[in-house]
Amino acid sequence: MARRAGPDGGQGPPSGRRTPASSQGPPLDPGLRRTDEAEAAGRPRPRPPAGGRGLGSLAFGSLVMAALALALAFRVAGLDVRPMHHDEANQALKFGTLLENGEYRYDRNDHHGPTLYYLTLPSAWIRGQSTLASLDERTLRIVPAIFGVGLILLLLPLARDLGRPAVAAAALLAAASPALTYYSRFYIQESLFAFFAIGFLVALGRSVQDRSASWAVTAGAFAGLAYATKETSVIVLLAAVAAAVVAGSRPGASATSPPGPGVGRGVPGLPALSGAEGGGIEGSPAKAGRGAVPLVAGAVVALLVAFVLFSSFFRHPTGLLESFRAFGIYAARGIEAGPHAHPWYYYFSLLMYSSSGGLVWTEGLVLGLALVGMILAGLKVRPAGTAETRSRFWPRYIALYSLLTALVFSLIPYKTPWNVLPFHAGFVVLAGFGAAWLIEAVRPRVARAALVVALAAAICHLGLENWRANFRYPADPRNPYVYALTSPDFLRLVRRVMELAALQSEPADMLIKVVAGPYEQWPLPWYLRRMTRVGYWPRASDTGTLDDAPVIVASQENVAALDAALGDRYVSEFYGLRPNVLLTVYIERSLWDRFLAERGQSQRLTVPPSQTVNLWD
Repeated sequence: MARRAGPDGGQGPPSGRRTPASSQGPPLDPGLRRTDEAEAAGRPRPRPPAGGRGLGSLAFGSLVMAALALALAFRVAGLDVRPMHHDEANQALKFGTLLENGEYRYDRNDHHGPTLYYLTLPSAWIRGQSTLASLDERTLRIVPAIFGVGLILLLLPLARDLGRPAVAAAALLAAASPALTYYSRFYIQESLFAFFAIGFLVALGRSVQDRSASWAVTAGAFAGLAYATKETSVIVLLAAVAAAVVAGSRPGASATSPPGPGVGRGVPGLPALSGAEGGGIEGSPAKAGRGAVPLVAGAVVALLVAFVLFSSFFRHPTGLLESFRAFGIYAARGIEAGPHAHPWYYYFSLLMYSSSGGLVWTEGLVLGLALVGMILAGLKVRPAGTAETRSRFWPRYIALYSLLTALVFSLIPYKTPWNVLPFHAGFVVLAGFGAAWLIEAVRPRVARAALVVALAAAICHLGLENWRANFRYPADPRNPYVYALTSPDFLRLVRRVMELAALQSEPADMLIKVVAGPYEQWPLPWYLRRMTRVGYWPRASDTGTLDDAPVIVASQENVAALDAALGDRYVSEFYGLRPNVLLTVYIERSLWDRFLAERGQSQRLTVPPSQTVNLWD
């Protein structure tokens, strides 16, 4: 009598033969059997096919390309549509020093690490800009925008263990996410920080699973770059390491029990976890020593990368040490009460739901699907479209990383909205995992098609919010992602100063005095970067002679002193800097009369190209 074919295409057990008790349950995947046999024989585990079985290569590639195109459109278009935030202006002038003088020196009190500045150099060179005055918003903001797009590419190595459906869904969600997009268009460190943090997360996990020295070194490089971007990256890096250790452990197993079928061997170089799915380094001290080599190599690479960058390529060898001394400064800043102190739920409320002036904003879709992904990770559900039991490590690993990072950042009183990026990127990956599982779990084809259409519509809605946040209301206080942002009204102040300067024989040499505290001075240094005679003082009493300047810009706390000193020799105008923050512009009366006369002759005053600014209104 013919035997029934087995799952691998061969002959099944003869009729009447009892299956051993140890193999009761679902049949073991033949790939897993080959993995176990290879490990028992001491041979390397065979690598499974990349991707998975749930989505064809063509469909997967098409979805990823669509996500990349969408991400590029949202992140790169119209980079000058929003006024420069004061933090952006501060970073821009720091980069200008590097661009003009080739000089960078780490400042532990401000600015964070050097990667943003060094990675902006190619952008300036490509556009032929060699001075601060020649820079513009596009040159600067294209750098974090490109790293925001690159975040999607970092998800591709996860296709093998999370499955192609999960990675494709995560890529589309990342492309459409308003939060990830909005702060990728800021010339600040956060977009680069999120990129390097997720790169470290992926490389560390792959090193754990593959016992690969090359992945360990890659993880070290990402760790060094993340630390050289923001000193507070130690929170994210330690959260990833802790997540890898916990996700790879199997509670209840003995230290001598073999790992389960198809699971990895743990974090290279870490002590053996108790029966770990990533079981660590087992056996003789010699094996343990060999297992520690990748970990040491990764740590050395991380330190080397950080040292090279913090030392300005060996010009200032103490730079890395200075970054360690910055920990106390940032720790004190993180716990002190101040304008950036917010309740613990601030980040979650920002992402979940906000409504102001008739505008509703929510990334509830991402958080809801991420919650599904976390539940599945807790239940150790195998990702859809994967063939290995060991792939269950990844949902737990990413969930633990995201939760740990979100928890730590939420417990720190000091909060700014762009700090959501490192853990929200993890939520997006979990959301892709949750979406893929839901699609796989729905069996009737009609219901599955309806679910896919509903998810596509929800992603389109995210895209609509993305467009509103970045192009329709990029500087509107009703936009929840707007934070202490420069008002569009401030650009009218800049325009007025440039119009007045155009009346001078040498426009760039017009003397301008800015009398305001540091918070009210920025972003004026960026917008007046082409003017050669601009002075800044915090108080009117510090400026000496006042009436030698044709134009004076003052904060409200200095208005009374300036009114008394200037009398009727100047006229004044008021402009908004930020919500509830005003600046007063004092204009010498004779210059004001000339301006009105010129305006009467021509309703549109021509400003020299070197003095023009881009306006958003």
